Amino acid sequence: MASLNDTFLSLLLILLTISIGTKMVESARVFTMINYCKETIWPAIIPGENFNGGGFLLKPGQSIVITAPVGWSGRIWGRTGCKFDKTGTGSCQTGSCGSSLKCTGSGATPSTLAEFTLASPDFYDVSLVDGFNLPLAVTPINGKGNCSVAGCNSDLRPQCPSELSVKSNGKVVGCRSACDVFNTDEYCCRGVHGNPSTCQPTYYSKKFKQACPTAYSYAYDDPSSIFTCTGTDYVITFCSARNQTVCTYHNNKLQCSGSNGLKSLMGVGWAVMLALMVLINPWTVQ
Repeated sequence: MASLNDTFLSLLLILLTISIGTKMVESARVFTMINYCKETIWPAIIPGENFNGGGFLLKPGQSIVITAPVGWSGRIWGRTGCKFDKTGTGSCQTGSCGSSLKCTGSGATPSTLAEFTLASPDFYDVSLVDGFNLPLAVTPINGKGNCSVAGCNSDLRPQCPSELSVKSNGKVVGCRSACDVFNTDEYCCRGVHGNPSTCQPTYYSKKFKQACPTAYSYAYDDPSSIFTCTGTDYVITFCSARNQTVCTYHNNKLQCSGSNGLKSLMGVGWAVMLALMVLINPWTVQ
């Protein structure tokens, strides 16, 4: 379980973001992204017209609250090891979507993907079909339906098989999929393997699934990997602890994951303390 310090950090990030004037749109989905990694990441989103142009920077401990209209369908991932100049031109070690900070196309493999179709109900999942570069979890809050947490809290990089590893300066920065490396029908679920009955788990997808049981490990890994929820907001966390409590702010109310929500985490005294900390906290949120 996550510590209370982690929980309060999550709350502070949300309250701080709201305090600087983030605007919530009624009936839209609120997406709160939090970077719990020890490194700076550059989230990418396509299509990104409603999301800061599809790309931005998040330093360790930073968050951002953005909204997506009902009907939006797309994907979100994190880029690592990026260097961009003042014009937003540059490159990344993993997840790169060309040479621009603002993404207009898909990211390079390997990358951990969060995928959404916002409708009634919403469909969402976290996919390792294109490989892995960062732990990523999607937590729906205050919705109706299955509404399970999707994703991967484990870091697959240290345990990535050497034949799938992507290295930079001797360090593993990503784990490619078997399809990406070997390009066979069996691993890529195509040809005679292009349907659920003939495309079965492989040695490599089983290793992915063992580490990340609620993420897609291969193309037809649907039953334990895709989820639905109605009328929910989403907290997207990078490098969060398993079962970490996370919060979002919608319709002037702070909502948290967990059976008892905010009441299980803090009393009135803590709420006052958090408010004071937000007022004096010097952090900036991208």
